[in-house]
Amino acid sequence: MIRRLILPFTVLILLYGFYLSPDFKQISAGVAVFLFGMLALEDGFRTFAGGTLDALLRKSTDRLWKSLTFGIVSTTLVQSSSLISLLTISFLSSGLISLAGGIGIIFGANLGTTTGAWLVAGFGLKVSLAVWAMPLLVVGVLLIFQKSQAAKGAGYVLLGIGFLFLGIEFMKQGFEAFRSSIDLSRFSIGGFKGLLIYTGIGLAATVVMQSSHAVLVLILTGLAAGQLSYENALALSIGSNVGTTITAIIGSLGSNQDGKRLAAAHFIFNITTGLVAIIFIGEFMKAVDWISTLIGLENDTTRLALFHSLFNITGLILMLPLVNTLEAFLVKRFHAPAPGVKRPKYLNESVKQFADTSVEAVRNETIRLYETAERIITQSLCLPRSELYSDRSIPEVVAQARKVIREDINEKYTLNVKSLYGAIVEFISQIGSPRNPQQMEALRLYRSAGAKIVEALKAIKHLQKNLLVHMVSRNPAVRDQYDKIRTFIANTLRAINTMKNATTEDVTILTYDEARIELARNDIVADGTLDELIRSHRITPDIAVSLMNDYVYAHDACNDLLTAAETLFVRRKSDAHQVEVGLSLGEEEIAELINRENLTGAETVTHPENEIKTP
Repeated sequence: MIRRLILPFTVLILLYGFYLSPDFKQISAGVAVFLFGMLALEDGFRTFAGGTLDALLRKSTDRLWKSLTFGIVSTTLVQSSSLISLLTISFLSSGLISLAGGIGIIFGANLGTTTGAWLVAGFGLKVSLAVWAMPLLVVGVLLIFQKSQAAKGAGYVLLGIGFLFLGIEFMKQGFEAFRSSIDLSRFSIGGFKGLLIYTGIGLAATVVMQSSHAVLVLILTGLAAGQLSYENALALSIGSNVGTTITAIIGSLGSNQDGKRLAAAHFIFNITTGLVAIIFIGEFMKAVDWISTLIGLENDTTRLALFHSLFNITGLILMLPLVNTLEAFLVKRFHAPAPGVKRPKYLNESVKQFADTSVEAVRNETIRLYETAERIITQSLCLPRSELYSDRSIPEVVAQARKVIREDINEKYTLNVKSLYGAIVEFISQIGSPRNPQQMEALRLYRSAGAKIVEALKAIKHLQKNLLVHMVSRNPAVRDQYDKIRTFIANTLRAINTMKNATTEDVTILTYDEARIELARNDIVADGTLDELIRSHRITPDIAVSLMNDYVYAHDACNDLLTAAETLFVRRKSDAHQVEVGLSLGEEEIAELINRENLTGAETVTHPENEIKTP
């Protein structure tokens, strides 16, 4: 309800201001142009977020000091803490970074945002920025009409900087003209009362404009024109610093639990920093005066920039030792939803804002789909997962696992797999077109991998009925054959687990090929096993038909799982994958290998990377 009232209330105030003074129009236009410049600048950096910025973020959050540095540097370059906050929430929601890494970036972004005040106070108010704005706008417009995404991104960045300069110039001129007709400084309020009132005004202005940078520029230009007192300007800057958390809170509304935790961390940091600044305002002002005298800062605008930096640095010093405590508190405070129908963990509105995060979120959710299906398959085969992924041999694990577990695959499929895969398909359809063909191809492959996982589970469902009966059969020949089926499915799952848990450098196509070769060996029709069992009357023709069908189901399931695993765990880097594709054994090569094995009984096959010794 409150959000609905903000826009009409703001419009009414603006119209009343326009009626009172034509100079107010120029100040308002300056703010509007500045905000439009911020949007253009953010659009430009979003274009580059599909590559350089995203890759840098992934590598810069494994240590707290790295994520803190990234937050400072990226916000200094982009000049938008809001963009960095939304980007961080998006990456955290997609599972690319940890909560601690995200907190570090948010803390660093708060310090990085102080550089904007220094740039405006030290440079923007001393020269005519309109002279610089015009060529930037002209070149920016030329670039955005180019076909290249890089050129378009650069064009939007130049346009953004040009509009920022133009907005500052409009605000500066507006306040100068405004001073001749109305003196706003007479509305200044001193003491603690003025501190609280103007802090609230700064907070409200930031909520309305959704940009602490714009509010700071407005404060600096008003201070430079003598329309604001120094003490009130300090209070406004405190309020703008607290108000910037609203952007992160709004951005987290459509995110998962981690996104909400990060927004809460942002809120706690800025509230704490603001309270410290208010309580110790006198000490901060004395420190600003002392440092200003020491380094020769002569005007109130640079002293305001110094104050803004000092209380943010103080907040950083206070909060950094508490990062782990804060993370534990937020994890405890924001619980995951109650179990029931399987719901997406990584797919949410916040990750849609950036192409790379949406692709990575789909990948992580598809991996989660595989893990869900794998647990159902393992239970359906009556195999303990702890033993399946231990160092024990698979035949030994299978031989000892005789307890029948009647897993209701239909119910598990409906509650967990179907709902999750449906969410993945729906999310991909809602993303729209990503920024490059590689991202579109990745989404296609992940959707296909999800379909393969679903098909594998359906094949296991068909297999389960006979398997639960014949794995405990009194006929040793029948029991052995169904143990073999369980064995090669278990071998496939173990191979996929190896690919899944290995580091990027260790994941090679060799593991994938070995699993495919092992699967191809298990064909009781091709190797004559089925005929021999029938001829020796060890199984009946009816059992033989069931056995053939169940081998087909098992083969189909394993092939589907391997195809999905190849997409999810081998294709981690497109360049590396192109090399691996050249080394991978083709279907004809695998078939030729198996034929030679059947003829000779043993064969040594030279793989493009290694030699595979086959018994």
